[in-house]
Amino acid sequence: MRLHLISVGQRLPDWATAACSDYLKRFPRSQPIVLHEIKAEPRTGNRTAQQIMESEAVRIEAAIPAGARRIMLDERGTDITTVALAKRLEYWQGEAQDVALIIGGADGIAPALKSTAHEMIRLSSLTLPHAMARVLLAEQLYRAMTVLSGHPYHRE
Repeated sequence: MRLHLISVGQRLPDWATAACSDYLKRFPRSQPIVLHEIKAEPRTGNRTAQQIMESEAVRIEAAIPAGARRIMLDERGTDITTVALAKRLEYWQGEAQDVALIIGGADGIAPALKSTAHEMIRLSSLTLPHAMARVLLAEQLYRAMTVLSGHPYHRE
């Protein structure tokens, strides 16, 4: 099972790129994680948010490995704790199926793509900038791995 972090946006601030890279490097070789940066749709012309989301959805769909479990991040998704995320990660590992965790663009994820989600989760009730959401997801996935391995990084 391989984790795929699929995130719209290619030009993050340096601090976010460094933080995300740091967490992704911490993953053990036995649990690889791959970052897929998806080009954000330019906000030019008279295009609606729906049209922009649909264009980004085409690129997101292309990055999702065939047969992967689709976990979409959405403000209306299920709240989960770190321990609950660890339990999900353990379940996903047992299924031996790739998992794609998807962060949409500034307008979110197109409804048609959302309808293909196996699960929708949210990181916070707060509105987060995309750079922060990517770092937070990478950190929480790493933290979930440490929970499963019994590493003292997570304290509860």
